[in-house]
Parts: sequence; structure tokens; C-alpha cells
Amino acid sequence: MIKIRLARKGRKKNPFYRVIVADARSPRDGKFLEIIGTYNPLVDPIEVKIDKEKLNKWVSKGAKPTKSVEGLLKNQKLL
Repeated sequence: MIKIRLARKGRKKNPFYRVIVADARSPRDGKFLEIIGTYNPLVDPIEVKIDKEKLNKWVSKGAKPTKSVEGLLKNQKLL
């Protein structure tokens, strides 16, 4: 199963996330298929950048977003 999920980057206590498409069995920061966006929770307002074309391509192929990514997409009105 393919998931759209977050991969953590950044330093200790300074998180930065990539929105990635990965196999559900791969580790959080491990192998992935494609980067489709970024999420920065530390700036005000929260910064979310997602490539709509890549998102639609993977959703049409059957990729399912995790609950956290689904919340981000709903806030950005992409779902």
C-alpha cells in the first residue's frame, strides 16, 4: 500500500517536514518514491507547500494520505 505521509527533517527541537509518497512498510525517514511538498510548523502562520499536480497523480494511483497529512490537505482545501 502506498501512503502520503510526513518525513521529519531539521534539527533537535526545530522540526521541518517533507510531504512524501512512500510504501507503508518503509520507515518514517527511510526510502520514499517522491517528495510532493513541505510543512513548516514553526512559522506563524504555518507554512504548507504542496504540488497539486503530483498530489492528484498519486491519489489517482491509489495513494492514501495519513491522518496528519489529511488534516493539512483539508486546511489547504486540497481534499
